Amino acid sequence: MTEFVLVGGPFTGGWMWEEVAGRLREAGERVWPVTLDGAPDAGLSTHIAELSRIVDRIEAPRVVLVGHDYGIHPVLGAADRRPERIARVVHVAAGLPRDGDTARQLVRDETVRTRLAHDDAPVRPPQGRAWERWGSTAGLSAEALDRLDRLAVPQPAASFTEPLRLTGAAQRLPATAVLCTADGPGIDTVEMLVRSGPPQFRELAGPRVSYFELPTGHWPMLSGPDELAEVLIKAAAGEGHRIAAPDDDPAGHRETFLLDPPEAPRERVGRLDLHLPRADRPRPAVLFVHGGPVDPTHRPTPRDTPFFLGYGRYAASRGVVGATLDHRLHALTDYAKAAEDVAEAVDRVRADPRVDPDRIALWFFSAGGLLAADWLAAPPPWLRCLALTYPVLAPPPGWETVDARFRPVAALRGAGRLNTVLTRAGREHPSFAATVGQFLDAATECGATVEVLDVPHGRHGFELLDHSEARAAVERAMTAVTRLLDT
Repeated sequence: MTEFVLVGGPFTGGWMWEEVAGRLREAGERVWPVTLDGAPDAGLSTHIAELSRIVDRIEAPRVVLVGHDYGIHPVLGAADRRPERIARVVHVAAGLPRDGDTARQLVRDETVRTRLAHDDAPVRPPQGRAWERWGSTAGLSAEALDRLDRLAVPQPAASFTEPLRLTGAAQRLPATAVLCTADGPGIDTVEMLVRSGPPQFRELAGPRVSYFELPTGHWPMLSGPDELAEVLIKAAAGEGHRIAAPDDDPAGHRETFLLDPPEAPRERVGRLDLHLPRADRPRPAVLFVHGGPVDPTHRPTPRDTPFFLGYGRYAASRGVVGATLDHRLHALTDYAKAAEDVAEAVDRVRADPRVDPDRIALWFFSAGGLLAADWLAAPPPWLRCLALTYPVLAPPPGWETVDARFRPVAALRGAGRLNTVLTRAGREHPSFAATVGQFLDAATECGATVEVLDVPHGRHGFELLDHSEARAAVERAMTAVTRLLDT
């Protein structure tokens, strides 16, 4: 028999787990649905203390803590304080908060997220269609939506704004993620992030963490209680999909750039590096913009990896200034900061006397593609082209915390005559590929000029994975960009 402690997301209580709890009890399990303190002055520490006391009252030696949405924050806090009592932590449609994170960072409703930065009044629950701002309502019946409307209560502001404090004990416990694929990414996305994403995602691999998918929206306890109960029982038994741990060194460290351009003089100014060609007159420049989010503590930073050193040198070998920068995209809520860094870097590049300020290209990679929105919406006359390599061009499911400003698909209508060179990976992750499809549909509708370079067998990050085909793809993309810079 397993002891399950079930903790829901904002505005909800133990009532939300009624059907799931019934299925678990029928299977012989013991269940503790939790309604957290909703007093206006309650905060995350209040809820962590509540859960810790519940764990202390349970006579069984170990319990399974289940956190949905916001509920994962107090669950991890309690697990960190009582690690010897916790058999497993289960994330249901929940994020992966780290020490110092606040639940506000994961609030999808941008209006509420902004308000919480300045106002400590309780957050009133959404009603009707407004629930979509907090998560996908896919699979919810009209009765279930009505139940949310009737029973939801205000959420204390401090539960969103108080930082989660962890010692690391919770991160060493067995964990399971229940991914709701109508609401956010699935297992294949996690595998991609482990393989080619920021280093912090490597924690998601290995035998400690298991995964399940449910084809439903953000509230599976209401849209699929039978299926969720079955998954919780399997998770408690240690079942689920595992992701193989990558090698000890991240791919960008153990690989060299797929081409072998000669070294070029490199100058560093703040976050910006310039790779300089041999030239006796000002030359065009291309600024390479990395994706993310990137762990701010990780070394080397993007511009010092073989990947961007290679691109910078390759640009210099083709007679243009190759500029690389480290921008501050450390979380999905950091796009505005990163955009400031890109704009500042562009100004520095154009002000350099070795650069022709009227012949500039911007080249965006991966999730950095969202940063192209500003330049597509109102391209300046000196911007000769944009390049996009396996880009993300609209927030995929689960990325609703990205500021609404960063929507290249929508911004494309303002591009006018700006030329875009898009390199598309044939084996791209489906949710990212869908954003590229949306972008190309929008380009057709508004008559934007997009040159598509296909890499049929390429994967996301193909420069480090698929050298044989990718070499030609990078050469073709650079040729297209330099041609547009020279026109």
